[in-house]
Amino acid sequence: MFLATSNKAKRLLCLNYIEHVHPEELERAEAEVKTLLAEMPPGFRLLVDLSRLASMDLASMNVVGRMMEVFDRSHVGMIVRVISDPSKDLGFNICTIFHYQHRPQVVTCQTMAEAARALAL
Repeated sequence: MFLATSNKAKRLLCLNYIEHVHPEELERAEAEVKTLLAEMPPGFRLLVDLSRLASMDLASMNVVGRMMEVFDRSHVGMIVRVISDPSKDLGFNICTIFHYQHRPQVVTCQTMAEAARALAL
């Protein structure tokens, strides 16, 4: 499951990867993510929560890469990832190198509490 939400007042876009994530659901969610992104100003922050992820089909990374490029073009200022199990990184750090030309600040946390502190929430 994939869930995208936003908080305009805090300039925060949140992506939640929950249980088993398949490329088809990410593709369906792309338009929703772009709609939420349109409300974000340049320099917005992105919170990516992988703490509840059980598995993700490798083909999903193609969609993730496309979304990373959209975030880059929208001038994301900071990316905070919650990865409680380092084995579930799934190449997000490597993909960042290839899909973000503007090199936003990237912080990886083990808990949502750490992420909240990094985002000064």
